[in-house]
Amino acid sequence: QKATHSENSQGKKSQHTEEANFYMNCRAAYLTVLKSSLENIKSREQLSLVLQQAGRNPSQKTINKYWTSQTTALNFDDFCAILKQEKPVTKTELLEAFGKIDTDKTGYILHDELYKILTTRGDKMTWDEVNTITKQADFNCGGKLDYSKFCELYLTTREQSCRTARERLEVGSRLRQQQFGNQTETSSEGITLPVPKPSPRISKKTDHRLPKGDSRAPSRPSSAQSGKASACPAVSVTSSGNRSTKLIEPDTMKEWHCAQSKGCFYLEDDGEIVSHKYRVHFPQRSSVCVTIKPLNVPQVEGESCHWLSVDTALFILKENETQENLQLVSFTEVQNREMFGWKGELGPGNYWLLPFTTGCRLRKGKPQITGEAKLVYRDDDGELALTKDFRAALLDIFETIDLDGNGLLSLEEYNFFELRTSGEKCDEEAWAVCKENFEMKKNELTRQGFLDLNLMEATDREGDPTDLWVTLVSLGYNKALEMTEACPFVIDISAERCKPRMKAMCLEAGGSQLSRAVCTAVVSKGQPQGLDGSEDIMVHTYRSERRITSVAENKSENKVIIRVNNEQSKNCLNSRGLTVFAVEVAPKSMMVCQHVVPLNEQEDWVYNCVHSLV
Repeated sequence: QKATHSENSQGKKSQHTEEANFYMNCRAAYLTVLKSSLENIKSREQLSLVLQQAGRNPSQKTINKYWTSQTTALNFDDFCAILKQEKPVTKTELLEAFGKIDTDKTGYILHDELYKILTTRGDKMTWDEVNTITKQADFNCGGKLDYSKFCELYLTTREQSCRTARERLEVGSRLRQQQFGNQTETSSEGITLPVPKPSPRISKKTDHRLPKGDSRAPSRPSSAQSGKASACPAVSVTSSGNRSTKLIEPDTMKEWHCAQSKGCFYLEDDGEIVSHKYRVHFPQRSSVCVTIKPLNVPQVEGESCHWLSVDTALFILKENETQENLQLVSFTEVQNREMFGWKGELGPGNYWLLPFTTGCRLRKGKPQITGEAKLVYRDDDGELALTKDFRAALLDIFETIDLDGNGLLSLEEYNFFELRTSGEKCDEEAWAVCKENFEMKKNELTRQGFLDLNLMEATDREGDPTDLWVTLVSLGYNKALEMTEACPFVIDISAERCKPRMKAMCLEAGGSQLSRAVCTAVVSKGQPQGLDGSEDIMVHTYRSERRITSVAENKSENKVIIRVNNEQSKNCLNSRGLTVFAVEVAPKSMMVCQHVVPLNEQEDWVYNCVHSLV
């Protein structure tokens, strides 16, 4: 047992060291081009340069992947996420690429042939650029390139460039000012960045950048010593697994006017969470009750649905002159089992409902499925058909994307599905063609029509399920047809004196509006605590029966780094993924440090966090 424990400890140390080195290299490359890690990348040319400093050699296709037509800036967190996606090329990969040109396997490529290829294919180079390569890689081969030696030169140069950037960082004052994390006698711990980046699944998605810090803010490791610690008073929370608080007595709501809509949280490849957003209109002032809860899809009722344990919340914002100018009204605090709600008085006008989940339970996990479920088969007549399990999954999907719950898909509802799975919309003309080929009622697609539509896609591909899997994965399904990276939910609104009108407006990440709403709510309702005796640097902690959120507020003129230590907490799961991490807070801004929920809701949990300035 001692040997096993020692091996596990060594493994964790190695992982933490590796991650610390990764973020150190990220920072070194970033600061080679930019003055501060708080400064944004402002052009595709700058992005290319920073990636090159990090030892990558990005093609134009790679740059276009992360700098879309909607992108105006990328921050340091985005840069780190890109580097995690774009691994450095290996010598084996380089040799394989050259081997495709050297069909005779001589180990050499004629300079003339190299000129022709590099100036006419892919990201075309100029003659001067190719000439520079051949001169630097001249190994006295008489007009030929020894590409094995060239690969060694390339990798050595790349390694030296990265080493130089890191050495420059380590000897500069930036190391003391910007490096942060956890240092103990034996280990250095880090955390995986849960940061946003342009979605490879939906290229048209709006690029959100936060002027006041993102609620999923940077948390990177280092070996800097921390300053004087400020401990948050320990909070002991009893099990809330069966706790129920009535929002409003049922008898008083019988005559109230109601509106309902479904929606879904979807987990992106980089850990970012997107969801539907809603606009609600109240024609007059009224008492209102708003609730949100995970949706128990009927097709799987009685089975274990992991998303039912995902925490959900709604932030209610008032629309003023423009949709961009939204003011936080409140958020759902009262819990009734898995449902969260808010009741109060709302005046006439338009409001926005922004669904929220902490990401503590809806997060990327290690794939454990080795096989792949069968989606289609050929019947006795040789015709393609959907398997029973795939039909059940499609019916679950139908139930989720049927936002108004009328058993039919309108063009608007179907387009949310299309945007999520393909990034494109279906126009009226295409919908008319769909109407001619698949079952519809009142110009809306039926369940059978939806099944037939997917069968047609399989038939068009002659049974190849590749495109069907793209659809399933984008909707949160794994290869066993289990929904593990999505959480469908349902929102209910009841108003006493008027009929509320609710409409799903978009499907996107929370963005700056939601981040500000979360921070504002915690600062207004949480318990404040000054760090190191300062009134300019505060940590606000909001506690409910099922969630604790802390927000760092920096009123000073300088950026600050706050170390967060949860080692004394018990039965807790946080949105960062590690017990010790750090956040960097820009001047005059605020950001979420972490969200914490109970690991096991049937047991008591203790939140005991220590914050300290680095």
